[in-house]
Amino acid sequence: MQRTPLIAQHRSAGAKLVDFAGWEMPVQYSGVVDECQTVRMKVGLFDVSHMGRFWLSGGGAMAFLQRVTTNDVGKLAVSQAQYSMVCNEQGGIKDDIFVYRIAPEDFLLCVNASNREKILFWLKSHLVSGEAVALEDRSTIVSQIAIQGPQSREILIGLGGTALTALKLHHTCQAGLSGLPCLIARTGYTGELGYEIYVDTDKVDRLWDLLIQKGSAWGLKPAGLGARDLLRLEMAYLLYGNDIHEDTTPLEANAEWTVSFEKGDFIGKQALVAQKQAGVTRRLTAFELVEKAVPRHGFKILDSASSQVIGEVTSGNFSPLLQKGIGLGYIPASHAIQGTSLTIDIRGKAASAVVVKAPFYKKTKA
Repeated sequence: MQRTPLIAQHRSAGAKLVDFAGWEMPVQYSGVVDECQTVRMKVGLFDVSHMGRFWLSGGGAMAFLQRVTTNDVGKLAVSQAQYSMVCNEQGGIKDDIFVYRIAPEDFLLCVNASNREKILFWLKSHLVSGEAVALEDRSTIVSQIAIQGPQSREILIGLGGTALTALKLHHTCQAGLSGLPCLIARTGYTGELGYEIYVDTDKVDRLWDLLIQKGSAWGLKPAGLGARDLLRLEMAYLLYGNDIHEDTTPLEANAEWTVSFEKGDFIGKQALVAQKQAGVTRRLTAFELVEKAVPRHGFKILDSASSQVIGEVTSGNFSPLLQKGIGLGYIPASHAIQGTSLTIDIRGKAASAVVVKAPFYKKTKA
């Protein structure tokens, strides 16, 4: 099993460790609900060093990324980031990623841990001989932690990150946090004000300890995968392997906004154009339970009138913030209309639900 450079910190903090995509990772410390509330109200600290980090550079890097990702990389200014997809020829999602433009010809790709080897092989297989592109997997020499919550900015500014004062969403900056050089991105997967910090692996333990120590005055606590999953679900953010995979397309997943049909050719474009013209037959849909129950991944979704199975839950949980069961699932487009009644089969018991507009949690913008 693989471990991040922060495994000693997790063990000393009493984290419950689990196997996540072949990585020994903390699922919780003080408890999932407490950690979720801490991130929503104060600030939480996440180890996301299990994610993949690829560097692409050279005069052909932008053209290459335009070909292998769905979004328009050409719209990125230096120090800007975008959410995007890597698709196969059929338009199926191989991974959802973040693309960062670090310099005019230098890009950072952040990919899911479970897809790191797959995407690295995919990218290498689509490099053209003689193309001016250098591709390097820096996942082991650069680590990544995320600080998320309303107090995150104050903590980082207090450690020397003064450039964060004016940093906009999906933008990056170089900063020194108590003398540790970092790339800081205003991105994250919780829906709160927050930052992802890229730092050399041999310095990440010092940075983690520093944030734990200095952040205590703001109520900072470490948070695990359980809180991260619940926080992203409240925002209806996609989880690879649950809500999206190679048999789903960005259009079906309500992520058409990540696809630039105007930028030129890219892998999967022909299939996605055809699907757009024909219209999707199913959509990833958000629903809330109208009675106290908890929907889980794999539970069947039924048509309320006929009781016929029309889909299944891809992500589901009980939201401590909203005090109700919430979930996502693919159902026929004809049912994916706000206000439509559904039934969730919860271990043989029918629970009433209703289609709602995502996200579930309406955050206050910072």
